[in-house]
Amino acid sequence: MRRGIAGLSVAVWLCVATVGRGDPPVASQPTRLKSTPAISAERVRKHVEYLASPELEGRGTAKGKGLAAKYIRERFAELKLKPLFADDKFVQPVPGQKDEDGQQRVLGHNLGAWLPGSDALLDDEILIVSAHYDHLGMDDVTGKIFAGADDNATGIAMMLEVARELAGAKTSSRRSVAFVAFDLEEHLLWGSRWFAAHPPWPLEQVKLFITADMIGRSLGDLPLPTVFVLGSEHAPDLRKLLDVAGTPDGLEVARMGVDLIGTRSDYGPFRDRKVPFLFFSTGEHPDYHTPRDTADRADFDKVARVSNLILGVTRSTADANVTPAWSDQPEHELDEVRALHRITELLLKVDGPKQLTPVQQFFVSNVRTRTSQILKSGTMKPEDRAWLIRSSQLLLLTVS
Repeated sequence: MRRGIAGLSVAVWLCVATVGRGDPPVASQPTRLKSTPAISAERVRKHVEYLASPELEGRGTAKGKGLAAKYIRERFAELKLKPLFADDKFVQPVPGQKDEDGQQRVLGHNLGAWLPGSDALLDDEILIVSAHYDHLGMDDVTGKIFAGADDNATGIAMMLEVARELAGAKTSSRRSVAFVAFDLEEHLLWGSRWFAAHPPWPLEQVKLFITADMIGRSLGDLPLPTVFVLGSEHAPDLRKLLDVAGTPDGLEVARMGVDLIGTRSDYGPFRDRKVPFLFFSTGEHPDYHTPRDTADRADFDKVARVSNLILGVTRSTADANVTPAWSDQPEHELDEVRALHRITELLLKVDGPKQLTPVQQFFVSNVRTRTSQILKSGTMKPEDRAWLIRSSQLLLLTVS
């Protein structure tokens, strides 16, 4: 499945907006992380390098996926997390169609563990921190391996290190936190679809679902220190929780509406069941779904920064007096416009091989003008929102 975040690159230059110039408004400053970051680049690096190593054959073959699953289960056990599924197991089989003999085929395996909450009044409320661990495997003809370092060994590294921090904390979180590695994301989200339909507890107990997919590069490999965060428009309290968590130095958070990109990762089945969610991604790059997506190209400092952001959000939500409530009426406000404006500002400053062509510069300048006008007005009209949605759906180009 194509990653919808790639559409943001097209939104930046494919929609010719209204004419006119004006100085851009000053964006609000994010709350910076006050404490020393807990998760380091070296800690996430070791996970990514193993999961994207040739030995794992792109985590798409039986051997490769088996080794990846074994690695994740061993980390769960090492952290003394409780098995999430029936019969005291870390594994949830994901079935497919029955074969000619009527036997149920097993297509994949979700992996899960959890930490019980410390508050007797809140420990039946659950947060999920997740990522998918499957990838594309090997090319049968050429033998080339699709290592999937960014897609999505980086997300699994985040999940394992957030689990490590919470499991080793002196004070347990008030609510319970589950950690889930989904299989078959590359096959129509079948792993997360099965989990959401067959959860280990009533899904109403899940107060926040977090997933990350591709958090170790940048949109089009441009020098953007940005992580896109989607989902807060359906639970306004999530914006406050993001602010409380604080943004690590060197990272910028761009809050976007999920309707700009549709269903592109494992948040889909939870969104459809009205579970508050956040989706984190740094965007699609030219190595997406190619053999070039290798560990040596990952930005481990960025993976660590995003992981620390997610750790902060998880802690804040797990200990908050009130959890985010789902809203059928999304509140978009101006976050998305501000994010697009910031992206165009950065794109126009790019020099060297990644510098925009004159045509691209023209389109980016027009989008920057339109976003500036919307921000100056302080209000987003229906036609402005329609423009944002339309621009995000133009997936004909990506940043090169």
